[in-house]
Amino acid sequence: MANFPVVDMGKLNTEERAAAMEIIKDACENWGFFELVNHGISIELMDTVERLTKEHYKKTMEQRFKEMVASKGLESVQSEINDLDWESTFFLRHLPVSNVSDNSDLDEEYRKTMKKFALELEKLAEQLLDLLCENLGLEKGYLKKVFYGSKGPNFGTKVSNYPPCPTPDLIKGLRAHTDAGGIILLFQDDKVSGLQLLKDDQWIDVPPMRHSIVINLGDQLEVITNGKYKSVMHRVIAQADDTRMSIASFYNPGDDAVISPAPALVKELDETSQVYPKFVFDDYMKLYAGLKFQAKEPRFEAMKANASVVDVGAIATV
Repeated sequence: MANFPVVDMGKLNTEERAAAMEIIKDACENWGFFELVNHGISIELMDTVERLTKEHYKKTMEQRFKEMVASKGLESVQSEINDLDWESTFFLRHLPVSNVSDNSDLDEEYRKTMKKFALELEKLAEQLLDLLCENLGLEKGYLKKVFYGSKGPNFGTKVSNYPPCPTPDLIKGLRAHTDAGGIILLFQDDKVSGLQLLKDDQWIDVPPMRHSIVINLGDQLEVITNGKYKSVMHRVIAQADDTRMSIASFYNPGDDAVISPAPALVKELDETSQVYPKFVFDDYMKLYAGLKFQAKEPRFEAMKANASVVDVGAIATV
């Protein structure tokens, strides 16, 4: 098995740029994941985010999680659990409108730090989208424009902790799924592993690496690239002894953004080459909400069928 792809973004401004771009291209086509180092976000900021996130979990979230576990009798399960995840989470929205200041659980230092971190991640996400455009032969800014819709992209963060689990063979930290949205930027624990992706029918560990940002592609980029790039199934394995931190930020299309294969990536004069549907992002999210932990292909087919119904209706009214 090839080594997990790691991209040194510092090389993008050197004579080694072509090699770095090739790693990104191969990762997008064959892995759906890659890991960034020298990405421009300060080590000091990342260390502060990690410290405050772990402090917040201990102070605010840990006891709530223990109470939830007790209320559901999860300490003593005897068979595999398939309808919940062994995780403690909260969500922050940054775009189009931030709700970070509204979260009364967070102290002022944590709020300010997460806002600052989100701004850095937003810039990194948009830089990555342009690198993807370059590799795909699309005009610079194409993906950002598609994501924009009428009010700009959706951007938010899921802050998770995966506490020690007494039965990690029976409960997943997070069940296998693909991500619905655009591009995902993950700041994960560098000491405790658990994230795995599915490649060639094998589950592969995403290696913890100090101060890296893990990138993975969501369903929307698979659609826009007409399948050239793939969203990939991934999961989190619960650990018996340690708590794993995970801060995943999702740079997604706006609710009313229209998603479809980029015309430049659909073979000319061959209608059968467009295998992915055209839809409004929010319609996809409504479907995804009930089908997250299932295969993505039926979701794509459902959106295609829905588009066909809409087209037939439009013809009927002409």
